Amino acid sequence: MKKLLNTLYILTPDSYLYLRNETVCVRIGGEEKASVPSHTIDGIVCFGQNTVSTPLIGFCAERDISLTFVSERGRFYARICGPVSGNVMLRKKQYESLSDTAFAHKTVRDFLYGKLRNSRTVLLRYARHMDAPAADVLHKASEQLAGFAKQLGDCPSVDSMRGIEGAAATVYFSQFDTMLQSSANGFCFDVRSRRPPRNEVNAGLSFVYMMLTRGVQAALETVGLDPAAGYLHTLRPGRMSFALDLMEELRAPLCDRFVLSLFHRGQFSEKDFERDSLAVYLSDKGRKTVLESWQKRKGEELLHPFLQEKIPLGMIPYAQAMLFARVLRGDLDRYPPFIWR
Repeated sequence: MKKLLNTLYILTPDSYLYLRNETVCVRIGGEEKASVPSHTIDGIVCFGQNTVSTPLIGFCAERDISLTFVSERGRFYARICGPVSGNVMLRKKQYESLSDTAFAHKTVRDFLYGKLRNSRTVLLRYARHMDAPAADVLHKASEQLAGFAKQLGDCPSVDSMRGIEGAAATVYFSQFDTMLQSSANGFCFDVRSRRPPRNEVNAGLSFVYMMLTRGVQAALETVGLDPAAGYLHTLRPGRMSFALDLMEELRAPLCDRFVLSLFHRGQFSEKDFERDSLAVYLSDKGRKTVLESWQKRKGEELLHPFLQEKIPLGMIPYAQAMLFARVLRGDLDRYPPFIWR
């Protein structure tokens, strides 16, 4: 199993990143503020206007350290990585499987089954700590999700499964305010809003989803798969459709629970957010709060339900990408989605 390394997040605008003796250095206003040995990191994420030296770009490409650029508010710009890794025959099998209707149908069903199971688990976990009326509401929603999961087996097409996924998402997100009702500072969710996020909870979710997408894309490329060749999300130039596919089963256990816990622990205040006439975004302080907790969370270990090995949470995307590669190679009959226990 691959070793979990750290991600270096650059939050200060106008930072200059450069290489010195296999060490990544950060200079701000002409003064060196940080230096990180390259062997301890597997990715660098730059927020806002920053500059990276050409030698460092080349070094990162050679050492398989990804460079990701996003806006100050977390909107993805670009990702620089080295040459395509992995066996070309694996990617060939992946591309061939896209036109295999039976395989695509089975794969999408497994992705969505994992998503609905994990969403249901989140609802039930919160129900244990609620009073009777709120717990009853969450239990009812979880039963609806269980019903949607059963319907997946009877779906004749991927489009029909997308319809079920949409209906299940509506039920699931309708319970976020119930799960937040005991949170500090009176934050609420209302409805899921993405582009742009309309409130603080949506701002936190969108930011963490962006971070998970980066991790899943890197995991797929590390294994040798094409993150753009997806089954559930339609193919589109510039869209990491397969990364979005694989991410679906991981949203609830890795992102939703994480964001909800930040609000429940009172780690957010009004100063962690900024607003304009249309949207709410994490402020610099808010991004630091999320990223510090995210790094710690990724290092926590759990027993992988299929591999039966203890792995850090940050390695789950890599483990799932590896399992999907085994399916394409014929070592597994079907893809085992990650099911949170």
